[in-house]
Amino acid sequence: MSKSNDKKFDVCIVGSCNVDLISYVDRTPKIGETIEGNKFEKGFGGKGANQCVQAAKLGGKVAMISKLGDDVFGKEYLDNLKKLGINTDHVGITNEAATGVAPIIVDKEGRNSIIVILGANLLLNENDIEKAEDIIRQSKVVVCQLEIRQETVLKTFEIARKHSVLSILNPAPMSEKLNRNLLSAADVICPNQTEAEVLCDFTVETIDDAKKACKKLLELGSRIAIITMGDQGAVISNEDGQYEHVEIEKSSSVCDSTGAGDSFVGTLALLMAREEKLSLKDQVKRACRVASQSVEKKGTQTSYPTKEELRFNLFE
Repeated sequence: MSKSNDKKFDVCIVGSCNVDLISYVDRTPKIGETIEGNKFEKGFGGKGANQCVQAAKLGGKVAMISKLGDDVFGKEYLDNLKKLGINTDHVGITNEAATGVAPIIVDKEGRNSIIVILGANLLLNENDIEKAEDIIRQSKVVVCQLEIRQETVLKTFEIARKHSVLSILNPAPMSEKLNRNLLSAADVICPNQTEAEVLCDFTVETIDDAKKACKKLLELGSRIAIITMGDQGAVISNEDGQYEHVEIEKSSSVCDSTGAGDSFVGTLALLMAREEKLSLKDQVKRACRVASQSVEKKGTQTSYPTKEELRFNLFE
């Protein structure tokens, strides 16, 4: 990919910023049922910003391209990004929509249910990306998800390819109306099992299923495919047509799984930017370990470990 000596940023994230409204309960209520919760918390989330924050907490030089509402949530969010040392030159503020929000229910097993109201995120458009071209050019890796318009994602990948910047598509939340051109526009596609099933149109439950799905994703135009499999780890395929299962150590104390997938993607992006000497399998295994550690604490971005908090050295 591009030469690293002219790069100012390890990772540039183009994506969503949502305020998480988290309710902790013993169990998820049934339709029409009202139950008493145990605790409420407000936090910062959104798949794009989550990935950006995890990369920043691990010591990465990162930039965020997104859009917030001109409201209290938006002002608080912008301050949060700046405090973490994230470049916010292209985090826009609009009065045409509210900042995105995500009401979340977390049960006593750490399982979550999430509703996302995207608001201002959907106003991030191709013109905004063109204005941010220099930031993308100065990055080693650019990452997109699907909590923004697909046209915006495609424009991002077009600019990334123009400047030989490695691009990663995390196709979440998955839409059956996905523009399949995104699969060939990105260098790396990184879905979970459910998303892979929609992309490939068959069930992905076993490791063999995932290997078959990786093969299909490469046929659809991806250069590298990585399918995350929860506590089964991940399955990867590379440009050489090799398929490998990456096993992981399961966390012994799951508290809250919210945002674990974003922790994985943010870590993976940073490792791809920093550690060309590591194999793809090693990069994925280390990203899995960081995500596994993140589920041991409540919250989303607040659960993400810093480089100093990791139980292993990320870069060695």
